[in-house]
Parts: sequence; structure tokens; C-alpha cells
Amino acid sequence: MNSNNNEVLIRVENLVMHFPIYRGVIRRQVAAVHAVDGVSFDIRAGETLGLVGESGCGKSTTGRTILQLYKPTSGHVYYRDQDLTQLKPEAMRLMRREMQMIFQDPYASLNPRMTLRDIVGEPLMAFDEASGKEIDRRVADLLQLVKLDPDFAGRYPHEFSGGQRQRIGVARALALNPSFIVCDEPISALDVSIQAQVVNLLEDLQKEFNLTYLFIAHDLSMVRHISDRVAVMYLGVIVEIANSDVLYIEPLHPYTKALLSAIPVADPVFSETHQRTVLQGDVPSPVNPPSGCRFRTRCPIADETCALKQPEFREIKPDHFVACDKI
Repeated sequence: MNSNNNEVLIRVENLVMHFPIYRGVIRRQVAAVHAVDGVSFDIRAGETLGLVGESGCGKSTTGRTILQLYKPTSGHVYYRDQDLTQLKPEAMRLMRREMQMIFQDPYASLNPRMTLRDIVGEPLMAFDEASGKEIDRRVADLLQLVKLDPDFAGRYPHEFSGGQRQRIGVARALALNPSFIVCDEPISALDVSIQAQVVNLLEDLQKEFNLTYLFIAHDLSMVRHISDRVAVMYLGVIVEIANSDVLYIEPLHPYTKALLSAIPVADPVFSETHQRTVLQGDVPSPVNPPSGCRFRTRCPIADETCALKQPEFREIKPDHFVACDKI
């Protein structure tokens, strides 16, 4: 964590990503999944922004839409003041050197028919960065960087454990010296004993290469450890953003409070006095989200006015933003 820099590297403005639902023989659109619905935030150069929330709230879709792996329905994504949503395909392809992704599943994100040399060397070949023996040398350097033996370059993904495969994914993401990496739940498929190793590796690489991360995760305690700031997402919208320590010590939004109260506490004495906030009901469908505040159907402090308009996302304290009109 090294965010002493105030330069904004990524700026997301009112990002919307709806997936159409088609029915019938003529494939008529009947509805849409509101995966991301008007999300705005900045990521400063050299910092890690954690993005947390329940399954299906739109975290991974946000990450992929920022990188233009999904073409957004509307909104803008700026990388150093360049609007990625307006770039032509070839200009966007060249921009990909600056932005990479570490995928959630190290089993599915690596081609089982390619050796490590081919997997890690593929970005170098795609952008004509190296060829022949130079690729071998660069791949060996990258494998060493992620604490893997360069002699493994001729092996295939199935010969490695989950943690080693995720390191291969990290090496591939670093091949073109990017400045921004979306880490899409990079540790959720790994054993707990391996998770800390991968997180420590990501932190070491961030310090060494001044990387900027969007770190998407379920594990709230791990997010606090790695993130400078944390954004909390619920049903396609951001409900709170704050410095990570501030958010964990003094959450303001009712959903953030409920989410943090669910973190297991190792201290048995504290556990007995620890107030757990249990939310009523289920998360509404993203196909037909509630009017007004998205969280109102499960919120302990909601009243009838919450259904009338979407709460304004405002700065309650310095660098602490909340979307709730009741605070």
C-alpha cells in the first residue's frame, strides 16, 4: 500500500452495464440484467482500491467493463484523461499494454494446451515485444519475479497447484509492464494457507513497479490488509467509499455495517459481546431492482421516502462518501 500520490490514474464516471435478455424465435429483448448501474469512482496512481460486496452485486462486471472486455451500455472510463469507451478497436488493443487482469479461477484462465513459455510469452509475441531466445529470457525473468522456477517453462498448467497457477497468471499480467491491474478475486479459489502468499506477492510487485490495483474480493479482512481505500457495492451501485481503516472502524452505510459485522472474530470474549447485524430477506433480482434506494428492501432504517428517489452519493467526511439520505 503506497498511495501518497494524488494523481488519478483511472476515473470511472456513471458507468452502466446492462445485459439484455432475449425471448422467442425473433429474439426480442424483454428485459435486462442491471449488472452495473451508474458507478463512479477514482483510482489514484500507485494505490489499491478494494471492491467488496455480495456475490452477484456487479464487482467482476465493473472490473471487466473498466478494461472494456465488456462494452459499457453508457458512462465513461478515463485512463490518464483518455476516454477508453471512445477508442477505436486498434487503439484500445494498444492501450491493453497498460492495463491487465488477473482472473479469479487459475484453473480456467490458463490454456491447458499451452506450456508456461507460451502462456507467459504470448503477450510479448502479440505486441511484437520479443521473439525467439529473447522470449525465453523474458519468460524466465517473469517466472523468477513471481517466485517460480524458470526451468518450469516447458511444463503445462495441469502440472501445477492452484497457488502456482495463480502465480503464472500474475506473471502473464506483468509481461508488458502494465501500470494498472484488475485483480478479480485472485485468491478466492485458493487454499487459505496460499492466499496470504499471493497477496504478499502482489504487494511486493506493487512496491517494485509502482502498480495500481483494483482488488475485487469477498474476503473482507484480506481487503483491509491490501487496500488503501475500499468501495462497497450492492446490487450494481456503490454505497460507500472510504479509507480502508476508517471504513472498518467507523462504517456509515447500513449495508456496510451488516457486511462488516459478518466477519468472524477470533477473540471468544469479544465474540460474545459482538453485535451481529442479520439482514432480512434476499438480495432483489438485478433484472428488476427496487425503485429509489437499492438497499431499502433489507435496510433496518428505511422508510417510505427511500422508495421515491435514488440517494445522492455524497462526501459525509473528508474522503468518505456514502449513498444514504438517512445519515
